[in-house]
Amino acid sequence: MLPILQIGPLAIQTPGLILILATWFGLDLAERHALCLGFDPSRIYNLAFISIGFGLLGARLGYALQRPAAFIEAPLGLLTLSPQMLDPASGLIAAGLAGLIYLQRNHQPMKSALDAITSTLSVLAAGIGFAHLASGDAFGAPTNLPWAINLFGELRHPSQLYEIGGAFLILILLWPAGWNPIQRFFLNRPGVRFWLFLGLTALSRVILEAFRADSVLIFESIRQAQVLAWFVLAVSLYALRRSFFSDKPGD
Repeated sequence: MLPILQIGPLAIQTPGLILILATWFGLDLAERHALCLGFDPSRIYNLAFISIGFGLLGARLGYALQRPAAFIEAPLGLLTLSPQMLDPASGLIAAGLAGLIYLQRNHQPMKSALDAITSTLSVLAAGIGFAHLASGDAFGAPTNLPWAINLFGELRHPSQLYEIGGAFLILILLWPAGWNPIQRFFLNRPGVRFWLFLGLTALSRVILEAFRADSVLIFESIRQAQVLAWFVLAVSLYALRRSFFSDKPGD
């Protein structure tokens, strides 16, 4: 674990740095993939920066509204780079609304835009896993398996590595290239790549959450993240069904 990177007198929060680098690599990859997905590559950075900017703002404000006491005495805490002080649901809503408004105002195809930005989201998902590994968050449940890691004085599942591996597997499965059979048979319809990403990510969260020891529980036994993931998976499957039976390839 390396939560702080010390460079001379400068102390850099490693998780925040990792997320910035992941976003940069993801945007570069999305720009490369955009043209073959039917989206103007020059619009990628504008769409991403607007969505990410408003997403981070919404996530921080959502976190602050849920825990106002933490910021009343220290309001400058709202400006910290700590990824732990973000509410994902609020961030996704804010990012989605900002991105939708940008696409509508610039008359851009929404489905192709979602397919293109999926490359960024895939790399960012892996970056979140690396950020968790650096900070020690999302740590695993105790286990005696041979690949267990010693953390907090106990052998545990390397849940952060599971998270990273799952994200990279999804990225490879959805890679828009001729060698990918999924591309040839499933990803030729606008919007399918994005909804497959959401569905596969939600499914991986349902599975991987069972290996974590720090999950938020509701009713003392139900993992909150799994409930949200099941909901996202249901929405994704519904959208995929509509894409396959309502839309034509290339539309």
